[in-house]
Amino acid sequence: SHHEPTMAAIFNNIIRLSLGVGAALSLAQTSMYTVDGGERAIIFDRLKGVKEKVVEPGTHFFVPWLQKPIIYDVRTTPRNIKSETGSKDLQTVNITLRVLFKPDVNRLPVIFSKLGVDYDERVLPSLGNEVLKSVVAQYDASELITQRELVSREIQEALSRRAADFNIVMQDVSITHLSFSTEFTNAIEHKQVAQQEAERSKFVVLKNEQEKKAAIIRAEGEAEAARLIGQAMQGPGFIELRRIEASREIAETLARSRNITYLPAEGNILLNMRGDQTN
Repeated sequence: SHHEPTMAAIFNNIIRLSLGVGAALSLAQTSMYTVDGGERAIIFDRLKGVKEKVVEPGTHFFVPWLQKPIIYDVRTTPRNIKSETGSKDLQTVNITLRVLFKPDVNRLPVIFSKLGVDYDERVLPSLGNEVLKSVVAQYDASELITQRELVSREIQEALSRRAADFNIVMQDVSITHLSFSTEFTNAIEHKQVAQQEAERSKFVVLKNEQEKKAAIIRAEGEAEAARLIGQAMQGPGFIELRRIEASREIAETLARSRNITYLPAEGNILLNMRGDQTN
């Protein structure tokens, strides 16, 4: 019975200690926060406001209720910005930009103070519209198509300058979609078809001209060949050749005939036979 109060006291002490340790662990747990890779944090203090220091990745402590950690993703983030604007020649232009951006890490306290956590949602759509309207208005609709690289570069430079005013770093800007009103698109298509037809007609004309030239050259060549052959046929050499060929043909014909066995070397046998009959 003497030991019973002692054991009870020890048990109570263990319970109190466990509760104390549990409370301390719970307090420690609620006083810790983790900043992952690709993130940064700032601390908002209820008494002093936003602290200047940017918190690096790792596990950190803060004072619950009095302080609040705000975590920012500082990796490069893609975003699309759409706008409907007008060209220099008053054509309606639908344009979509794809931007890659991230916050200026060293200026996160200023970003939070002025814009909050959703800074990109507050700033980029309006900035994108503003820049697109000012740049696109400097070009005709046809120039927007033919000089797309130049337009894209101008948009990137202008957007980068404006975003820097809000401590946002633009890493890449590109035009992903560019379209015009249906009427203008149809007009461009008709123009392209007309140009293609004109090119085709031009090709047909050139082809016909080449064929005509080829026919003239061919006819001239044939006429020259005929002239040369005619000249050759009038010469003594050609007549002699024809006489030799004729003699050879007669000799071959007579040699094949069964009724003729002997052909005199001199004189004309047909003329002789004819002479005998008259006598």
